[in-house]
Amino acid sequence: MTEKKKTTIVLFSGDYDKAMAAYIIANGAAAYDHEVTIFHTFWGLNALRKNENMKVKKGFIEKMFGKMMPKGADKMGLSKMNFAGFGPKMIKDVIKKHNAMTLPQLIEMAQEQEIKLVACTMTMDLLGLKEEELLDNIELAGVAAYLADAEDGNVNLFI
Repeated sequence: MTEKKKTTIVLFSGDYDKAMAAYIIANGAAAYDHEVTIFHTFWGLNALRKNENMKVKKGFIEKMFGKMMPKGADKMGLSKMNFAGFGPKMIKDVIKKHNAMTLPQLIEMAQEQEIKLVACTMTMDLLGLKEEELLDNIELAGVAAYLADAEDGNVNLFI
C-alpha cells in the first residue's frame, strides 16, 4: 500500500485572488487524495475570520488591527486592480457569471474535504486575534506543527 501524498500551503497573503488560488489548489489536491494542510499566517488569517463582530477583550492596538483588517474571506481585497473596492465586486460578478466558486465557498468545500485549516498562534498573538473570532473547526498551531506537516510534503507552497 502506498503512503498518502501530502500537500502543504502557507497562506501569508490577505488578497482575495491569492487566497482563492490557495484554496483551489488545496481542494484539487484533496480531490486527488492528498492529505492537505493550509497554514494561515499574518494577513492570510483574514480568510478564517468570521464576518460578524465578536465581543472579545482586547487592548488598544489589538482593537485597531481588528478594525483595519477585513472580517472574513468575502471582505478581502484584490492583489491587483482593487480600485478602492470595485475590483472585488467586479471579480465576484465574473465568478458568478461563470458559475465558479467564491472564496467562502472554496473554504467551506475545504472543510468538507477535511483539509486541515491551521491558524498561526504567534500571528494571532501579534495581531490580537482570538479563537472566537475565527471560523469553527480551525486548528491553532505554531510553526513547528506546520514544519512537521511540510517535512513529509510532496508539494509545499507559499502564497
